[in-house]
Amino acid sequence: MPMPSSTETQVYRGGCHCGRVAYEVRAVLERASQCNCSICTKKGYLHWIVAHENFRMLTPHDDLATYRFNTGVAQHHFCPRCGVASFYIPRSDPNKIDVNVRCLEGVDVTTLAIDKFDGQNWEANVSEYKTKRDQRK
Repeated sequence: MPMPSSTETQVYRGGCHCGRVAYEVRAVLERASQCNCSICTKKGYLHWIVAHENFRMLTPHDDLATYRFNTGVAQHHFCPRCGVASFYIPRSDPNKIDVNVRCLEGVDVTTLAIDKFDGQNWEANVSEYKTKRDQRK
């Protein structure tokens, strides 16, 4: 599937490996971010934060397992069958959804601008990172 132009709203379907977890996202996808914290590095997560109204679960919420650590604010959802973490509620934006771009169908991540975030030093960097991200919108 060809990538849409960077200013075009698109519906993306995403989910886990086995298909138990499925969702749709309606938004413009032109960039993602990569965090170097321990959990994001181990999961290979590419972040795309979207508004709740642009995210629609296609499977029951009961089909998710959730992991919380540190402050407990972030809700790291994953499939209890295959283990894939395709989206979560981020600590940085708890009123939004953080979609793992690698779990979206038909998206060539090599065509996206990738912002780097130093999550190993989260507290020192999150405010400046969010400001820069919001200025690009």
